[in-house]
Amino acid sequence: QLQASGGGLVQAGGFLRLSCAASGRTFSRYNMGWFRQAPGKEREFVAAISWTAGSTYYGGSVKGRFTISRDNAKNTVYLQMNRLKPEDTAVYYCAAENGFTVRFTRNDYDYWGQGTQVTVSS
Repeated sequence: QLQASGGGLVQAGGFLRLSCAASGRTFSRYNMGWFRQAPGKEREFVAAISWTAGSTYYGGSVKGRFTISRDNAKNTVYLQMNRLKPEDTAVYYCAAENGFTVRFTRNDYDYWGQGTQVTVSS
């Protein structure tokens, strides 16, 4: 129901835009998040946006470089990633949760996309 796309191979300092398209369900009333998981590491919070798009939140390592946004008319969430670093290399997952407030841990999210690989070369 959530399809992430837009990953790829990019050089350090470059940019990518990830998309997460929802189908089969309207996620316009869901808070949406992006998480990432590098090999051998835990899945970590990257960014989240409230269902109204009025509030956005970022993990410390990406703040100031990544921007999350959403288009509820298209049932799609985006993650613009600028000034990419090799340590941003991971599989990126989009997820949805319908809590009253935006949450930041993976166990709070109910729906997950399949992930898209982002590789940043040095």
